[in-house]
Amino acid sequence: MRIVHVTNAYAAHSGGIRTTVRALGRGYRAAGHEFVLVTPGRRAGTTEHDWGRHVVLAGTPVPGSGYHVMPRIEPVLTALEVLAPDRLEVSDRLTLRGIGRWARSAGIPSVVFLHEQLEGVLSAFSPLGPRGLRRIVDRHNAGTVERFDQVVTTTRFAAMELARIGLTSVHIPLGVDLEAFRPPTRRTVRPEARLVLCSRLSREKRPDLAIDALSHLLEHGLRATLVVAGDGPLRRSLQRRAVGLPVEFVGHLSGRREVADLLGGSDVVLAPGPIETFGLAALEALACGTPVVASQTSAVSELLTPGAGTCTAPEGPAIADGIRAVLAMPHADRTAAARARAEEFPWDRTTALLLDLHRAACVA
Repeated sequence: MRIVHVTNAYAAHSGGIRTTVRALGRGYRAAGHEFVLVTPGRRAGTTEHDWGRHVVLAGTPVPGSGYHVMPRIEPVLTALEVLAPDRLEVSDRLTLRGIGRWARSAGIPSVVFLHEQLEGVLSAFSPLGPRGLRRIVDRHNAGTVERFDQVVTTTRFAAMELARIGLTSVHIPLGVDLEAFRPPTRRTVRPEARLVLCSRLSREKRPDLAIDALSHLLEHGLRATLVVAGDGPLRRSLQRRAVGLPVEFVGHLSGRREVADLLGGSDVVLAPGPIETFGLAALEALACGTPVVASQTSAVSELLTPGAGTCTAPEGPAIADGIRAVLAMPHADRTAAARARAEEFPWDRTTALLLDLHRAACVA
């Protein structure tokens, strides 16, 4: 099969979607299929990679984000007609959802991935109250589901938004590279706890809560440092907020080895975002044997089993309490628990489930 995946949420510095589509591409190719990724970019072009072919369409820049979008669907449909996919995957429920109707008219089985709760994302930016926002989101989700043959939710957190209006989805969790991300062979002993935040520095991710948690820990006598890996529109304001605190901003880390070394060399990884989706950085931390403290309102809570971390309210003091609780556990125990949980999410399981879904479309 030629499987084509279309998404807007892709850039050189992007995290979850970028990691996901490359892992899927490698898995599909290993199973003998062709994989093509279609994304927007600064300029149009096509490149070949070990994970598949990358077709870039000239997009419109999103100010202050580093991302581009394809606001008009017509150029995307033109590219898809040339690519002639056997199966179509879409990771976008907003500007690209019209692709579903095109695929149906062309007789091409389609899948849309819902990685997040739309209400949560929009609530970070919309002035509407909860009731008005929910009506809009429910109507939009119903329209999205109607356009595609299959809907895949990567977390039960994302599926809840469909369930409340009586819609179902196929639950297929994402995975982690268990070879690239694994516990370090040698542990560095430090006099202070090393905390890490690996996240895009944008409003919906609430990176400020990590700094607030660190400040609270220091005020109550716990020696700790914080490393912030990632970039985004809030970087300067966060640097101002962190003045006088032991916080290091290392920017976006492009290499998996760099990320693995950082996650594996820390004591606790923070995922404070109250609407965080699957949380691939959190899963990568668990694979490195590092426990995670996450917001109890996000999808990351689904990943955390006893010993592998804890969930708290999305507030600085509560996150600080969670950090203290994790650090109170023996290091060997929390490392083993974190790694064991990550081993339940190999990428080959994700690709196998998706290929089963694509093959079933032949019978339907």
